[in-house]
Formats: sequence, structure tokens, C-alpha cells
Amino acid sequence: MSSRQSPSAGPSYRRGWVDDAVSAIEADQCRTADTHLMRLIVPALSGIDIYLKDESTHPTGSLKHRLARSLFLYALCNGYIREDTAVVEASSGSTAVSEAYFAQMIGVPFYAVMPRTTSAEKIAAIEHYGGNCHLIDDGRALYAEAAALAARLGGHYIDQFTFAERATDWRGNNNIAESIFTQLKGEQRPLPEWIVMGAGTGGTSATIGRYLRYRQFPTRLCVADVEHSAFFDCFRTQDHSHVCERPSLIEGVGRPRCEPSFVAGVVDRMMKIPDVASIAAMNVLSRLLRRAVGGSTGTNFLALCRLASEMRDAGKTGSLVTLICDSGERYRQTYYDPAWLAARGLDPAPYEAALNAFLRSAQPLGITVEDVPNPRDPEKAA
Repeated sequence: MSSRQSPSAGPSYRRGWVDDAVSAIEADQCRTADTHLMRLIVPALSGIDIYLKDESTHPTGSLKHRLARSLFLYALCNGYIREDTAVVEASSGSTAVSEAYFAQMIGVPFYAVMPRTTSAEKIAAIEHYGGNCHLIDDGRALYAEAAALAARLGGHYIDQFTFAERATDWRGNNNIAESIFTQLKGEQRPLPEWIVMGAGTGGTSATIGRYLRYRQFPTRLCVADVEHSAFFDCFRTQDHSHVCERPSLIEGVGRPRCEPSFVAGVVDRMMKIPDVASIAAMNVLSRLLRRAVGGSTGTNFLALCRLASEMRDAGKTGSLVTLICDSGERYRQTYYDPAWLAARGLDPAPYEAALNAFLRSAQPLGITVEDVPNPRDPEKAA
């Protein structure tokens, strides 16, 4: 990596490789345009504007590109990553894809510790960027194995689940929350009633929730969790010791424990979406957009439609925002494969029918999900 020359006179001391690594990552951000905020036109929901922040258009194809950039900058500026430091991550896939990209950019080796059930497409993407995939059978051992591998390699465990909420500047600085509100400025209803975000590391929901409070916006945050995940029960009981023995089927969201980066205090409401309903909503939205989205996007969209149904029933108008987390192309051998669904006893057809009926005629959404406001702030979440 060549040295970057300062265009102005100043201190001559440089930190060499670290300065160059930070410059390379910052230059990549400058080359990358912001992701689109798309409006989804649903005639039956006149007065309720639906927006989708399309994070699938990042260079590595998912929302996790933002997180990976922040984690690398955080680790570099804290002195954790130096030249030739092996970087290790525990991941269900998308974060590791994005981290492999940045590791290759600055020339350090990267190792992803992942469940063996991670989609083949994600494994191929990690390897495409020069990463190494370390697959394990027991997802509960993910964290310990990542830490142990980093120790064996003399490397750095970058640990998205701990550092996601602190590596991103939640006050602004081009984070996802600031981007959403900047793009909404010219809309008829620029302050959304709700922003819907899935629970993965907890970092993005923490960023959005903190930003809403910092800017004193009336917008509320709804976090959508999935089956076989600890987040919802931790939020409902305010007890973060809850664990879940079974792994989530919906990659990128859902965790066996309540991750350190999950900040429950900034969340106004949580829903727990059945896996089959997430897949149904994924299919419905993919048809509306005429392109495939991933399962976690289905989780988000189902929760958003629940909120839209409530607003319609109450005669309220307003806007709603959620994310397209990644492309469905990564899941052709799983969520989009009828044999894969049948083997797991999943039939999304009835849920698709209910969701299509709601979007076509705005009749009440006939899909039941677990739903709870923040127990510490029920009046605001009502």
C-alpha cells in the first residue's frame, strides 16, 4: 500500500500502515454513493407512505457493509489491527462478506467463524474477497470459537456483537439514520410514524433509536425479531439473561443470546415474526419490486405491514420506513427452494394470501404475531 502524501504542510509524523489503511477505507466510502430510499406505491393504503431503504446496493450487497466499515475503522483507530494482523469474526454470513472485503482492501488476512448452515452463496462471497470460512456445527459456540481462533492466530477478534453499537457515530456523520431523514426532507410526510428494523447485532437499531432521541424526532422505532431468537424475550421481560437453544432460520437476524450491542432502552416496540411469515413477506415484496430480496427483509416488511394495518384501522395517515437488507440471490438454495421449505415444514402460501389481500384492499392483516411495547415506556409506545 503506497503512502498517502498530505497536500498541506503539517506534522511530519505518520503512523505509516495504519494511516494508509484508514485512508483506503475512507476513500472507498467517498467513491460509494448513498443507497436509494424507494417509495413503494400501494394504492389501497392511500395516506400511508411506505419507504424502503435499499441497503442491498452497497458494494458487498447488504446493510452490513456500513457496519463492517465502522468496525474496521474503530479497530484501526484503537490500535487493534496492524499490518498483517489476522482479523476474525463470528458471523451468520453477511457481516463476514463485508469484512472480508475491507480486510482484502487493507491487505490483512480474514477468518469468518460461521454456522455450517450458512448459505453457500455467502460462503462463496467471503472466499471471493479472500476470506477464510471456519464452519462449526453448534451455533452457540460461535463466540468462543472466534475468540479462540483469534488467540491461536495472534490476531484480533473484531466482535460485531459487542462493538456494533459503539463503532458507529449515532449522532450523524453519514450514518443510516441521518441518511434516511436527509432523503425524506422533500416528501409530503418527512417525519415517519415508525422506522422498522430487524434485530441482528443490535447495532443498527441502537444507532437509529439514539439518533431519533438526539434529534428530538417524534418517530418511533419498532424492532422485528424472529423465531428462535433471544431478543424479544429479553425486551419483554427486561432480563438480558434469556437464551435460545435453537438457531434462527432467517439469516442476519435473530441471536441465541441478547447481544451486548442491543440497546433495549431506545426501542419503542418489538414484534416477533414467525419464520414462515418472514418468508411469505419476502416473496410478496419480491414480486412487488420485481426483484428478489432476502429473508430478513421479509421480517422487516411483515412488521411494517402490521403497523400500516393498525394505522389504516385507526384512520391515521403518515409514513413508514424499513430496510431492504440484502438481495435474495444469496438464498436461491434456501428460502427460494421449495424442497428446502418442505423439508422444514414451511408453507408460506397462506401467509402470502393474507398479506396480498391486505395490500390489495387494505382489509385488516390476518397474521398474528407476538407484539409488545417497551415495558419501561408503555405510554410512548401505545
